[in-house]
Amino acid sequence: MEQRRIPRYLSVRTSPPELPIAHHPPPARIEELDIARAVALVAMAVFHFTFDLELFGIAAPGTMQMTFWRVFAMLTAGSFILIAGLSLRLAHRDRIHWRPFFRRFAKVALAAALVTAATYLFIPQGFVYYGILHSIAVSSLVGLAFLRAPTLLLVLVAGGVIWLPLAFRSEVFAAPWLLWTGLAPTIPYTVDFEPFFPWFAPFLLGIALIRLAERGDMLHRLKAKPPRTSRLARAAIWAGRHSLLVYLVHQPVLIAITWTLAKTLGALP
Repeated sequence: MEQRRIPRYLSVRTSPPELPIAHHPPPARIEELDIARAVALVAMAVFHFTFDLELFGIAAPGTMQMTFWRVFAMLTAGSFILIAGLSLRLAHRDRIHWRPFFRRFAKVALAAALVTAATYLFIPQGFVYYGILHSIAVSSLVGLAFLRAPTLLLVLVAGGVIWLPLAFRSEVFAAPWLLWTGLAPTIPYTVDFEPFFPWFAPFLLGIALIRLAERGDMLHRLKAKPPRTSRLARAAIWAGRHSLLVYLVHQPVLIAITWTLAKTLGALP
């Protein structure tokens, strides 16, 4: 008796089917980095509050030109740009994730444009045409070319970025569309200015620091830490994860507080 053959497409697979693509969970965030952003936000708020006190006549004229506040401003801006470099390398260690990158870039660029528009409306004589957000946006774009660079090269290029505006300036860069380079002989007054030279340097150093951390298990140990549970830590982490929102909101709030204080103290007519 002839045995009937079971059609191939009706056969039963005894082994489990292979999964076409493995889905890996997103990498854990480093809470210390979010806390560092929060500390930088606090420093920025202190600086801007002092600036507003002088603006509304509560603090003495020339307060913000004191050496302390000039150094304070440089350290605060540098910390933001350094952290941006750290974050770029952490987000794109294995490869560049173009969609998340451009989504983040668009948010920062739009926020920078809002700052320019708002300051042009309220402080036309010193509006921000290339401030901290502009600097972070452009540095992030250029920084993509340095994500795989050796640590030594990153440090050398950072040194060159710092050195160039000290050694070379030209009237060519005095054109309005080239002021962002920082290579013009004189810079028109603006309340916030972090030009590409030298401020791309801390961004590169941020990338270099992560490259160094990758040589050991520091990143793994930081990500493996249990979540912080104190209210202060959770508040700082939230602020660090929403730093762009905090940046945009804090100054209008500070201005409203300072204006009210100035009216109460009679510093304003």
